[in-house]
Amino acid sequence: MSRALRLAKILRTAGRYRLDELVDADRLPKSLRWGLKVFPWRLASSPNLSRGERLRKALEELGPVFIKFGQMLSTRRDLLPEDIASELAKLQDDVPPFPEAESLAIIERALGSPIDKLYASFETTPMASASVAQVHAATLHSGEEVVVKVVRPDIEPIIRQDLALMYTLARAVERYVPDGRRLRPVEVVSDYELVILDELDLGREAANASQLRRNFEGSNLVYVPQVHWDYSCRQVYTMERISGIPVTDMDTLRNLNVDLKLLAERGVEIFFTQVLRDSFFHADMHPGNIFVDATDPQNPGYIAVDCAIIGALSESDQYYLARNLLAIFRRDYHEVAQLHVECGWVPPNTRVQDFESAMRAVCEPIFERPISEISFGELLIYLFRTARRFDMEVQPSLVLLQKTLLNIEGLGRQLYPELNLWDTAQPFLEEWVAERYSPQSMLKRLQRHAPSWLEQLPQLPDVVMDNLQHARELEQRFDLQQQRVQKLQQETQKAVRQRRRFLAAALACGAAVLFAIPGAWNQLLQAPLATWLLGALGLALLWPRES
Repeated sequence: MSRALRLAKILRTAGRYRLDELVDADRLPKSLRWGLKVFPWRLASSPNLSRGERLRKALEELGPVFIKFGQMLSTRRDLLPEDIASELAKLQDDVPPFPEAESLAIIERALGSPIDKLYASFETTPMASASVAQVHAATLHSGEEVVVKVVRPDIEPIIRQDLALMYTLARAVERYVPDGRRLRPVEVVSDYELVILDELDLGREAANASQLRRNFEGSNLVYVPQVHWDYSCRQVYTMERISGIPVTDMDTLRNLNVDLKLLAERGVEIFFTQVLRDSFFHADMHPGNIFVDATDPQNPGYIAVDCAIIGALSESDQYYLARNLLAIFRRDYHEVAQLHVECGWVPPNTRVQDFESAMRAVCEPIFERPISEISFGELLIYLFRTARRFDMEVQPSLVLLQKTLLNIEGLGRQLYPELNLWDTAQPFLEEWVAERYSPQSMLKRLQRHAPSWLEQLPQLPDVVMDNLQHARELEQRFDLQQQRVQKLQQETQKAVRQRRRFLAAALACGAAVLFAIPGAWNQLLQAPLATWLLGALGLALLWPRES
């Protein structure tokens, strides 16, 4: 019953913002067209809002799960019209907190101790509250200040219920909305399902933070708060409390005389280091998750929190991505097209010349603008859109990469509008590609794979013998099959000869009967030519042939 009520609220909200006007009614079945005509929302006038604003406000009214879905959807600029994607990017994940008593009960149940034994002090009023969890300030008995993140109570059943409704709506969009199939709404909901369910596991987020912290240990580029594992599990995540300046607080950064150019360039360096060196990148780097450590204003660094969404690329994707980006920098569209085919991002039968021409048509107008006005993230979006015409399946990891690059680029240019992301990224990419195929790097990879190869080496003779035996068995089966085919051909030829003899005997008997009947042969000779032709045709069709 609750699911029916939830669906009713969705329909009521969609009606209030006249989202039905975004649907091509002519493509609906007749029953649904009549349903839209008699529905009460037809009596209401259309809001004086753009289609993007209508959709954004509807998602805000439907609550946290739909808000987060809209945020994720806003990153799929390779699928959505620009006006809708830009409007959805304005969605704010600011949700009223749940009761303090429930928060304490979840922590005590999850960690198995009373709150006063776990923490020396605990602020029951939350510092912030979002769709999936809220956070509280606390102090450990050791004196360390921490932040405690707690999953919302009973959030998973709500999420799964809303996901089921989203799948239903996605299938309807795919079927009835113009270009709905191209937008791949079911695939988008499936990606969102993985993201939102992963965010419910705070133990996974803690593990991601721990890995990211280790990757940048000793670096002054980015700092990740320490995880307190004794006070963390699936429902609760306790981390070091950090002190930093929100990256959007430009007045404070300027007053402290922070080197904004260096800070912006370090953001780009952090991105490519995570993607290419570690293949483990923070994929939710919006301003709310990024702070600035301005202890030394001329040597500023970043502080990153909320590691629930992490992206990763395979070694081959890393390599092809780096080479693709370098080829774009050099405007070598033939190499871009060739690399897309080589790495399997487009089907192998794709004509490289056609793909190259499409890439040139997209990129050349962009490169004619001043370099400071060119958005690298937007360029990737255009490339993905072009590649979709050639049946490119954009993988979730590449979508996360595109979203993260857009965040980094937007953040960098907010800090330093003259940021030249191209000049910052190109030397890094060239150095990475050169280092990947340096003798030292090749030796390291050989050393990494050597234990596996040595482990399999003793089994090599058995594998060779098994393959030889398999080959002999295949040869025997082939010989046996050939014998069966030959036998079948012989039987077929025998049957054809028998049918020919039978037909010849039948003709001889028919001729004998004609000679036995007085005048029958003369009458047959006087028959029209058409009769003889039809008889000859029938005999030709009946005469058996060898296959």
